[in-house]
Parts: sequence; structure tokens; C-alpha cells
Amino acid sequence: MRRVLVLGGTWDARDLAARLDADPAVSVTSSLAGRVRDPVLPVGDVRIGGFGGVDGLAEWLQVNDIDAVVDATHPFAARITANAADATARVDVPLLVLRRREWEPGPADRWHTVPDLAAAAGAVPALGERVFLTIGRQGVDAFADGSGWFLVRAIDPPDVSMPARSELLLDRGPFSVDDEVSLMRRHRIDVVVTKNSGGALTSAKLEAARRLDIPVVMVSRTPIPVGVASTSDLEVAVRWLTQPHGQRPRIV
Repeated sequence: MRRVLVLGGTWDARDLAARLDADPAVSVTSSLAGRVRDPVLPVGDVRIGGFGGVDGLAEWLQVNDIDAVVDATHPFAARITANAADATARVDVPLLVLRRREWEPGPADRWHTVPDLAAAAGAVPALGERVFLTIGRQGVDAFADGSGWFLVRAIDPPDVSMPARSELLLDRGPFSVDDEVSLMRRHRIDVVVTKNSGGALTSAKLEAARRLDIPVVMVSRTPIPVGVASTSDLEVAVRWLTQPHGQRPRIV
């Protein structure tokens, strides 16, 4: 039996876990960081909590005789991805990063692409006064000194400093375009800040901003570590995991 560790509680991770759990030749364990208070759990075995860095993950892989690891964490979980790359290399376990495709701007979009949250906070004042902040609960403190008004949407309340003038909206996607348009109109939003996480689950805000001609500050992803195999295709990931080593599709 092939033993697989899937890192992450994303939709992609849950879909992959379900596919692998249905294969009698695969034993899958999903690992969630535990940062969401009420996560949607994948099927199969689940562990919640960190490993204790690179050393702890490498030891866990060896103790549990893991044959392959898939990092299907959020595209902005850079530390987890780096730790997975280091730990799997140390114990010679194959690693595949499963990442949904990035969003790309269309002709009607008014995107301002920035490298990080600090740059996003710096770009906001020139673009608008009423900000829709959709970056999750981590990193909200980058905007704590902002002089504008912020609608902060997250699944769980942030545990960092909030902007002085702000309203917290606790909600979980998917969201419809009509609902996003209504939300932005109701709060008189004139700039949206988000991370380029990709996928359809939360993309409605981008269509809503396009319809309303609202600028979007888009935070770029951290690159996947050099030399680590990656794909955005779930079918490719499943074949890579379930085929014998010599017959796996080549991924670069």
C-alpha cells in the first residue's frame, strides 16, 4: 500500500484526499495546520497541528513510512511549502506541489500588482478611501495604520491589530458575483485588496470589481522552491501518486 501525506485543508487538498481515499492501494493522511477554528475536514485520516518545523516533519515522514507528499496548502503558505521541500529532500521522499492557477487580469480589469502586503498597504491611499480587504485574517495588521475605512472579510477573527476605522465581516466562500456587487455597493467600496490565490471559490469579487470599475490591489504569490515538481491539474497529481514510480508522468 502506498502511503501519501496531503498537506493542507484547501478545496484542492480535500478533493485530492477524496480521490486517493477511494483507491484501495493508497493510504492517505491529510494534515491541517489548525489555523481555522472550524475547518471543513477531508475524508480519510486527518491530523491537525504543526510538525515542529523541518526536523519534526522529516521525522514524521520516516516514522510513518510515507511514500510521497503532496503540498496542497494555500498558495500563500510559503513557510509550509519551504519546510516540506527541505524535509522531503532530507529523507528522500518525493514531493509534489498542487497549486491552482493564478488569476490573470482581463482588458477591463484595473489591477495594481504588488509583491507583498506592505506594498499593498502603501498602494491603497492613492486608489481609494473605502477598502474591501479580502486577504484572510493573517496580515491584516499591515493595514493597521491606514487612514481609510476597511471592510475586513475573513473566516475567523484576526488575532492581530485591525485598522482603526474598520468593520469585520466573518464569512466563508463561495460567493456569487451578484452578492459581491451588492456588498461593494452597500459599503461604497472604491478599492479591493486581495491575494492572487486563484481558483473559482472566491473569484466573484474580481468580476464584481470589474463590473463596478473598482481598482484591485493584487498581491503576488511567493514562488515555489526551485527544483520542486508542481502542477495545477488534479488528474496529473492523482496519476503521479497512484502510478508506479517508473511510470509516473514527468512534472517539472
